[in-house]
Amino acid sequence: MSEKDSFRLLKTKNETALAGGGEERVNKHRESGKMTARERLNLLFDEGTFQEMDMYVTHRCTDFGMADKHLMGDGVVTGSGMINGRLVHAFAHDFTVFGGSASEANGKKIAKVMDLALKLGTPIVGLNDSGGARQISAIMGPCAGGAVYSPALTDFIVMVKDKSHMFLTGPDVIKTVTHEDVTKEELGGAVTHNETSGVAHFMTNDDGECIALIRELLTFLPQNNIEESPLTRSSDDPSRKDTKLNDLIPDDPRSPYDVRELINIVVDDNYFFEIQEQYAKNIVIGFARLNGKSVGIIANQPMILAGSIDTAASRKAGRFIRFCDAFNIPIITFEDVPGFLPGKDQELNGIIRDGAKLLYAYCEATVPKICVITRKAYGGAYIVMSSKNIGSDYNFAYPGAEIAVMGPEGAVNILCRKEVAAADDPDAVKQEKINEYKEKFANPYVAASLGFIDEVILPEETRQKLIMALERTMTKAEKNPPKKHGNIPQ
Repeated sequence: MSEKDSFRLLKTKNETALAGGGEERVNKHRESGKMTARERLNLLFDEGTFQEMDMYVTHRCTDFGMADKHLMGDGVVTGSGMINGRLVHAFAHDFTVFGGSASEANGKKIAKVMDLALKLGTPIVGLNDSGGARQISAIMGPCAGGAVYSPALTDFIVMVKDKSHMFLTGPDVIKTVTHEDVTKEELGGAVTHNETSGVAHFMTNDDGECIALIRELLTFLPQNNIEESPLTRSSDDPSRKDTKLNDLIPDDPRSPYDVRELINIVVDDNYFFEIQEQYAKNIVIGFARLNGKSVGIIANQPMILAGSIDTAASRKAGRFIRFCDAFNIPIITFEDVPGFLPGKDQELNGIIRDGAKLLYAYCEATVPKICVITRKAYGGAYIVMSSKNIGSDYNFAYPGAEIAVMGPEGAVNILCRKEVAAADDPDAVKQEKINEYKEKFANPYVAASLGFIDEVILPEETRQKLIMALERTMTKAEKNPPKKHGNIPQ
């Protein structure tokens, strides 16, 4: 073969591989509102940086008429590129080729790019239109059966509304076995997994928004578990104070406020990147920056269930804490918690087990841990939420914080029940006892006198105090006792 012929052959093979399943299938795919695999990857990576691998790989199946059906790439596109100037590996299922379904060759392509990412210490992103990956998975089409376990093992899952579905057994199987009628959307759509099951972490409206979100998420993360939390240049004054914080929390302890407003005021550029926004809304998690340093934030949300902790909130926050610890991201906690959510359903659904997951996660984490008690910190829930007792490095409290075994009213109802009942004016005596309890126990100064609070601060000082504590804990060196692995409560 002449040199010119070999050039022509290369060009032909490249054109054939880039055509995916062919013009008809590609057009049908686009008409459904979805991008092709290579279009998604080109959008994911910085312009012109995507380098494809294994473009010519085909399957080796000879059964079921597959011997005569060979399409290069075998339903998955793999490679690497730069995202905001950092190297990232990725794969994208090509739905136009055999529906993006798995085969031995297909699986080996994915395993190969994963192994390379591990060797080079980079994140891996899977754009799923059939299967999954480990670190970030975007479900951009169907993902059913055993294939769902691959994205379920990843750190973050992004789903596209109305386009992506995840379930182990589909509607037809469920209809046959249990006689239940359920749609794909009800069973495993983006809304279901973001609001009800908590399987997914983000929901976007289309492919473009999905990929843009992944690019932004990666800016908060290190390249791997060896690197430190990312540090970027910040133009936001680290000493900035905001007097709005002094009036944000109502005087009435029963009145709610949106903790996200507090977070947004404190962090760099007033920007908080929330995770699992629609699930377990009584606790808030996400990423932000403080003086350019990427941090993970956990906060009780007084607007939902008064900020109490239930089973779903425990699982949501516990897993996020473990992620931050695995990738060296400091943890900031904003605490306003009246307790664990009481109720028969909570007990029967395992609040003891799930609450222990949250406790375990905080105790296990060796990254810098900083806590701000904004209002209530009662009982076992106070202990669980990054208290000094379980290894928090810096603990601050606002002047109006109430730190006690239980709230003043509840304590008086138990401790002074007979005295109040026998009084000529029970209401007046009860209020007197409540005020006495607040003065003696339910305030930050008692806890501070015992060393459980490092400093009582004005709310307007929150940003500068957090940044100061963060800078002082950057040299933290703590290791857990050596063991094969921990045994987190089931």
